[in-house]
Amino acid sequence: MKKAVFISLAVLFFAVGAFAQETNKLDAEGKKHGLWKGVHDESKRPRFEGTFDHGKETGTFKFFDDTKAGSLIATREFRADGTVYNIFFNQKGSKVSEGKLVNKQYEGEWKYYHENSPAVMTLENYKNGKLVGKRTVYYKNGKLAEETNYSDGVKNGPYKKYAENEKSVVLEEVNFVNGKEEGQAVYRNADGTFASKGRYENGQKKGIWEFYKNGKLDRKEKYPLQRKFQKLPPRKDY
Repeated sequence: MKKAVFISLAVLFFAVGAFAQETNKLDAEGKKHGLWKGVHDESKRPRFEGTFDHGKETGTFKFFDDTKAGSLIATREFRADGTVYNIFFNQKGSKVSEGKLVNKQYEGEWKYYHENSPAVMTLENYKNGKLVGKRTVYYKNGKLAEETNYSDGVKNGPYKKYAENEKSVVLEEVNFVNGKEEGQAVYRNADGTFASKGRYENGQKKGIWEFYKNGKLDRKEKYPLQRKFQKLPPRKDY
């Protein structure tokens, strides 16, 4: 009986040892090949697992946080065309963001989600790691919150911000040129009444700006503002 138990345990340990040898292997040229599993340096908890094909990542890699739960916090799908599709999760398993990398740079559409929700919060588009085209932000109920236009990573074109109400009032209308406000701008309250309006030049308020209170014109100011300096009494030497 004891001999049978010993043989069974020996077979088990051999099987475990053989399985262990099937991970973290190198090919004849010293390149990673097959299934690899990494650990966090201090805790030695699982950090990642994925498959290499003679030094090149292939398929889907999984990444885990440094906790006892070992929650999945990211996946990276290495595709045949050289792109890498990334999905990031929070510790509750909800998506945080997802999108594609090309040469380790953001490319194409990226999505960002509201916290612990499948609702999309932000849509962005990238080219060579820089924002291009329209960037849109949404409220959790799906209504549009912001629209911004980009070229080569810099704000260029109209920007609009919307109220989270039934009318989706446009709260802000501003134009950008090379990252700075330029031209006519309008600011409104949530009920649609004017708050202020005027003109920008190179990111600075210029000319006459109108400011409203309760929907009615309250005052006008000319920009740049002229500072009034108070005259000081003559200096006395002591």
